[in-house]
Amino acid sequence: MEHISANKVAAVIVMARELGRAEGEMRGFIDRMDEEEQAALVTIMWIGRGAFEVEEWAEAFKTAVNEATTPTADYLIGTPHLADHLEAGLDAMGISAVDEENQLM
Repeated sequence: MEHISANKVAAVIVMARELGRAEGEMRGFIDRMDEEEQAALVTIMWIGRGAFEVEEWAEAFKTAVNEATTPTADYLIGTPHLADHLEAGLDAMGISAVDEENQLM
């Protein structure tokens, strides 16, 4: 996986599951990521949602960079089922989202 660690994606998944109490923490966490990490996070969510296939990573990543007109945290927080899409995206890439989340506990 390029541009972002699975551990960071897992941290966003955990915070997204607790959005009611963790929105500020999640927003700060995403805002501290660099542009490439933020674009990779969006790309993983898109793959998990089915908008792109894993093999289309480069195209999806380029699209995420070029279409980043709103703050990434705002975009992701406004996405229904964010945690599920991120998990599905990691799983599609052969990374166990559950294992990554368990390492955070």
